[in-house]
Amino acid sequence: MAFGLIVIGDEILNGNRQDRHLAAFKGMISARGHQLGWCWILPDEPERLVRQLRASMAEGSPVFCCGGIGATPDDHTRACVAAAAGVALEQHAEAVKLIEGRFGADAHPQRIRMAELPAGASLIPNPVNQVPGFGLNQHWFLPGFPQMAWPMAEWVLDRHYGRAEPLREATLEVRGAPESRLIPLMEALGPQFPALKLFSLPHLGETEADRYILLGFRGRGDLDAAMAALRAGLDAQQVEYHPRA
Repeated sequence: MAFGLIVIGDEILNGNRQDRHLAAFKGMISARGHQLGWCWILPDEPERLVRQLRASMAEGSPVFCCGGIGATPDDHTRACVAAAAGVALEQHAEAVKLIEGRFGADAHPQRIRMAELPAGASLIPNPVNQVPGFGLNQHWFLPGFPQMAWPMAEWVLDRHYGRAEPLREATLEVRGAPESRLIPLMEALGPQFPALKLFSLPHLGETEADRYILLGFRGRGDLDAAMAALRAGLDAQQVEYHPRA
């Protein structure tokens, strides 16, 4: 299963903060045998958020979204999710209880805004301050703070998606041949193994001896037949290669 990741915040794009979510989500998703398929970094612009969320919801794949679910005027995510999904923004009774339980009288009149969620949303527990995230249309909306977002994302993964057979990768280190020379072989092998992903990753070094291409297959299940065909094709072209540990 391929997941998407959306990170929202002008502070990432203008450099006031460095993104830490991409590497973390790639790790926790991969550890469960799934795959991070794409990542968007979006500004705090309602029109763009609605447009991009509408597009990702139409795909039907699971997506994690970090940022913009607070109570300040620049937190647009909750309203944009409702607009993208075509539902109303309404007060979620259970979210109200959690926020009032955490902050008491101080929940009103500002913090309670975080209980205004798209109709039909489910809650994601927040182990840090009890203010929940929410899910809608396989999109999972989390705070921008890593110490909150990451355990909440792990809860979503374990509760809703579990674990899958892990992706495997087999690679050869090819030397002495330009990538262009390998294209016909790659075009021939790809259709033979449609369940696998054939990849080529050049490495440029300071000298010719430092240059090589990582060529191989990635996927689930048995990679042996695909790698045997790859080695046979390289042998036929008399291209030098070595197994990659």
